[in-house]
Amino acid sequence: MVENRPILDFICHLILIAGVVIVAFPVYIAIIASTHGNTDFMSGMVPLLPGTHALANYSQMLSIGVSTSGAPPLGPMMLNSLVMALTIAIGKIAISILSAFAIVYFRFPFRMLAFWAIFITLMLPVEVRILPTFKVVADLGMLNSYAGLSIPLIASATATFLFRQFFLTVPDELMEAARVDSAGPMKFFFDILLPLSRTNMAALFVILFIYGWNQYLWPLLITTDPGYYTVVMGIKRMAEVADSYPQWNLVMAAVVLAMLPPVAVVVLMQRLFVKGLVETEK
Repeated sequence: MVENRPILDFICHLILIAGVVIVAFPVYIAIIASTHGNTDFMSGMVPLLPGTHALANYSQMLSIGVSTSGAPPLGPMMLNSLVMALTIAIGKIAISILSAFAIVYFRFPFRMLAFWAIFITLMLPVEVRILPTFKVVADLGMLNSYAGLSIPLIASATATFLFRQFFLTVPDELMEAARVDSAGPMKFFFDILLPLSRTNMAALFVILFIYGWNQYLWPLLITTDPGYYTVVMGIKRMAEVADSYPQWNLVMAAVVLAMLPPVAVVVLMQRLFVKGLVETEK
């Protein structure tokens, strides 16, 4: 029996509200700052009430950009980030689910050695192997390209491990039933395993999309053409200018616009995302 203690309920709600305020206040400041003019920040104080320059700031960021920092318009940069994030998310899921399928359902020499070779790459993120990865990408002529932005980040040991653990929970009776119906391995994969993995793929897609969208170091290293800048690179360039004061109103407008696609993905896939993380019975 759960006891009803009003004081504990009040404390729990107070802690939750405080957490929401701490998380949401910086977002509120960014939204408010994006509605003001550049001169409103000269005093060093951030306004807490909306201004009257919201339409002008957002229009400038989408159409012109910030010429003083060498940042192109935000629209093409957001498109580059979107292509990169989608390629990384879809590519990681496709490669990982096929790798896990081969490791679990096929018997071949050194099968577990192959799995542990994949799993051990968790200790080698792109930041650790960035120089040899850059050398390979440069030798293949993939600098300043969508392929160079995405392909080196596609492999994922984490996703392979998660799909493997899920496939191990699938009853063997399903595989036997597929064999009785003369279904081959790929038919079993597409008709049975893929539908069962829907929530797992949705949860991974949300995580991997945000991972790809927020990439900064790798795009900064391999792109010199402004046509391939990502939105995170653009925001960094706007915030750090050499001989002039940063136009914080435009920087905050860019931040708000850059925040919209990940938020949209999380909101639209929230139900599947939560089920993929907490559901135990498939």
